[in-house]
Amino acid sequence: MANFFRDENVRGFIFYKGKSPIDNAPIVGIATLESKNGKTGNMIQTWILREDMHPLAARATGADRAYCGDCPMHAECYIEWGKAPANVWKTFARGGYMDLRRKPALMRRIVMGRMVRLGAAGDPAMIPLQYWLRLLETAEGWTGYTHQWREPWAQPMRELCMSSVETAADADIARAMGWRTFRVKTKAQPIAKHEIECPADKGRQCIACGACDGALKPSAASVVIVVHGPKAKAFEKAHA
Repeated sequence: MANFFRDENVRGFIFYKGKSPIDNAPIVGIATLESKNGKTGNMIQTWILREDMHPLAARATGADRAYCGDCPMHAECYIEWGKAPANVWKTFARGGYMDLRRKPALMRRIVMGRMVRLGAAGDPAMIPLQYWLRLLETAEGWTGYTHQWREPWAQPMRELCMSSVETAADADIARAMGWRTFRVKTKAQPIAKHEIECPADKGRQCIACGACDGALKPSAASVVIVVHGPKAKAFEKAHA
């Protein structure tokens, strides 16, 4: 078992700053080291946010497109932007995270042996693949999802991310493009032969599962989950 990095003064770090491929707005990639998320378990969580704007302000004005893109689930988003993402951004804004963009050795030490969640908030495809590979070099594994799977500039992320889809038709298109898929479905919709039920539905945490790690193994099954959360009724109605 890896000897995990421990320093009570280190809550997280900056691993990326750059421009959004959507609108050239300034975005930042932040990794936080501890999580109480019951679904994922204590994975390193990564956040893709506007560098210059509180997440609630970005969402209210549409500026969140810089890191969410044209997400079809925008109205039904399960993320509580005024909570964890807001806290991460406020810590960043006051200089509370180390900038490790030029300190790869320390980044590797911190991430070594850990599971990493790509995009606790924001879409991982907004950050180029090379920066994720650098972050994940010593990780035990990762999970990642993107709604940008149709975009030409997002195609390299097939290596690390599942394509997030909400219909069987989109799942077929994404798979034809070389993506493994993570499909949200209604209770009544069937599961395809190439899909497996998300183990989270039976209580298994992502940190112990790791199935949603992209298309490094293209033959691996895709994953499907029954819609859940406060927006589930709206999704069921829209996809009935």
